[in-house]
Amino acid sequence: MDEQMKELIDGLNEDLAHEYAASIMYTYNAATVDGLYYSVLKPFFEGEIADEQGHALYLSEKIKILGGTPTTTPAEVKQLTNVKDMLEEARKSEEDTINRYEKRKQQAEELGLTELVVKLEDMIADETQHMEEMERLLADPRLS
Repeated sequence: MDEQMKELIDGLNEDLAHEYAASIMYTYNAATVDGLYYSVLKPFFEGEIADEQGHALYLSEKIKILGGTPTTTPAEVKQLTNVKDMLEEARKSEEDTINRYEKRKQQAEELGLTELVVKLEDMIADETQHMEEMERLLADPRLS
């Protein structure tokens, strides 16, 4: 396997670990959120889980197709209890994911992997929408 492909697969495995972590984070947040925002944020967090799991499945399959072995280890997940902290961490997680996917997209373009480039663009759009939703929720002045 050439070095460029190995770097791409390693990066996709990093992305996969973060998608696992995002799924865990949203599951944890949905289970532990309480107080005034419970009725709004519980279903919101639950709704994010399926997207993250879909991304993880795609990445796992793509890693295997490219000749790698998908990781089974998630990135670290913080166990937060404050609603504002949960939303800020989720927003930062989405932003970090977008940045990683932009890098991965460039790597895939250099290798001529058009399908992966297109899928990463779709995933960047999903993550951008998630980040913008977090920003809108964080705009609530009662969270200060």
